[in-house]
This record gives sequence, structure tokens and C-alpha cells, in this order.
Amino acid sequence: MKIGLMVNGLHVEAFYNDDEIENVHKPLLQQLTKVHSANPERRTIVFLSAAPGTGKSTLTTFWEYLSRQEPHQPQIQTLPMDGFHHYNAWLDAHNLRAYKGAPETFDVEKLAQNLRLLKEGDCTWPQYDRQKHDPVEEAVVVTAPVVIVEGNWLLRDDERWKVLAEFCDFSLFIRAPAHTLRTRLIERKMAGGLSQAEAEAFYERTDGPNVYRVLENSLPADLMLEMTVNGEYRIG
Repeated sequence: MKIGLMVNGLHVEAFYNDDEIENVHKPLLQQLTKVHSANPERRTIVFLSAAPGTGKSTLTTFWEYLSRQEPHQPQIQTLPMDGFHHYNAWLDAHNLRAYKGAPETFDVEKLAQNLRLLKEGDCTWPQYDRQKHDPVEEAVVVTAPVVIVEGNWLLRDDERWKVLAEFCDFSLFIRAPAHTLRTRLIERKMAGGLSQAEAEAFYERTDGPNVYRVLENSLPADLMLEMTVNGEYRIG
């Protein structure tokens, strides 16, 4: 299936083959429906943690699309974690702007507060503005009964991040070959206008360390997905 999706405000052409849809994505959505059915009176919060380059934003947007095609599937809403970056002024004051995206550049306490509000009822969620490169508060109205919070560090094996576990009803993790992610991330930066040398330097400084920190320092998830070298997904 080739489909156009709006991902973080950008139009993306995505492709998922029929076997993958039937054997991976639809069963996964059925699993989320089962989790929600166990306690349908309150919102179900799903964590999707994965390294940069795994396509998690596009993937979760595709799950939103699939959920709307199934009459008995509860509505799904994707909530990226990017809106919980510290503001640039804070990053500058702590000499962390160059490392934006690393775990220490996120406001974990603010994220925990918002996850608590998600459990309690309809609320708003911040969104990362890719023109201003800063969060915008109350940008997204959250009303869906099932939300997928996606980001790199949600399952991070670190005391500061492990406090988020109390809000998670079901967790997902995408495992992927590090060399595949390197290729994808460098190509992404080059598509954005960097030269190959600039893209490789950015990977070595920022994306690369984050890839290894996610792959090597994340807690086990309830369900593991694997991304193959050709970008397809399978249940691990």
C-alpha cells in the first residue's frame, strides 16, 4: 500500500506491503484494542520507543490511518515526545543546544505531568515547531481513547526516566541494525541540504551517540518490533 501521510506537518509518501500490514500492523492494533478493552473507562497510554531513523513518526501515523478503517478499533492518536524538549534559552544556559535530542535535553518532569493529565481526561499536548525549533504549548487537543506516545527515551534505563513507567499501559520497542540507521540518518540530513561530509559529521556528533544509547540502554518492552535492512517491520 502506498499512502500519503501528514507527519509532523510534512507530507510523506509511505509504502507498506500487504503481507506486512496483515501480519504485523493489523495484529498489533488488535493487541492495543485488547489492552484498551481491559479497562475501557479510561484512556490507554502506549509507549513506542525507538532509535532515531526507525521511522516511528511515519509508522504511528500509519497506525492512526489503519485504526480509522476498522469499525471496532478504538481511535488512536499519536503524540510525539519532541514537544518536551527544553526551550532553546534553557539549552543555551546549560550549554546543551548542540546536543538537542539527547536525553538530558528533555524536560522529563513536565512530560510526567502531562502523562498524568492524559490519564485523567481530555487535555492538550505540546508540539515541537520545526521553524522556531522550540516547543509550542497546548498545540494538540487530545481526545482519543488510545494514545501512542513516541520518542527515543521513553524506555530509557535511567532513574530519571523510569518514573514514566507508571503511566504506561503497554510498551513497544523497535530494534534495528545500527548500520542501517546510520545510512538512513545521513541520507535524511543530505536530503535536508547538508553535504555528505556535514551529514556524516552530524551523525558522529549527535545522531550516532543517540542511536547507540537507545539500542543499548532501553528497558524490555511488552512487544518488540524489528526493522529490517530494507525498512520493513516484523514482530520480534
